[in-house]
Amino acid sequence: MRKSGDYIFYRCGQGDLSSVIEINLNSLPEHYTEYFFESILKELPEAFIVAEFGGNIIGYVMCKIEFGFSNFRKLGFVKKGHVVSIAILEEHRGKKVGTFLMEEAMNGLVARRTEEVYLEVRVSNYAAIKMYEKLNFKVKSRLKSYYRDGEDAYLMALELL
Repeated sequence: MRKSGDYIFYRCGQGDLSSVIEINLNSLPEHYTEYFFESILKELPEAFIVAEFGGNIIGYVMCKIEFGFSNFRKLGFVKKGHVVSIAILEEHRGKKVGTFLMEEAMNGLVARRTEEVYLEVRVSNYAAIKMYEKLNFKVKSRLKSYYRDGEDAYLMALELL
C-alpha cells in the first residue's frame, strides 16, 4: 500500500472488481468482460493496482505478462509486461494518480522479473502520452487504426531490467 495525499494505492482484490469494471465502463470506450478482469487479477495481482479516494475506488491499472520480441533489441525473445488498461475517473485526473498507479504496477512487473513494459495509447490522448514520457516510456511505433473507432495508437515501451 502507498499513500499520496488523500489517495491510497493498493493491489486490487476480488471485492474491488465491480468498482474497477464500473470505472472502465464510464471512462474508456474499450470494455472487457468480467471474466477478463478476473483472469488478469489471478494472473498478475502484483501489477493490478487500484487508487482509492474517500473510501471509493477512483482508478485502476491492470497488466499482464507476455513473451515476445523485444521492443528495444534487434533480436531476442523477452518476458515483458503489457499495460492492458488504465483508467481514472475524470474528476481525479491531473492529480498524479496515473503516475502513482503506473509506478506501483511497474514495481509489480519488476518483482516478476519482466525485462520491459509496453502499452498502447490513443494518439489524441496527449495527457496520457505526456505522463508516459515522464515515466521514460518511448514511442516505438504508430499502430494504424488500432482502436475500434479507427483511431491510431502509439506503442510505447520502457526497459525495466
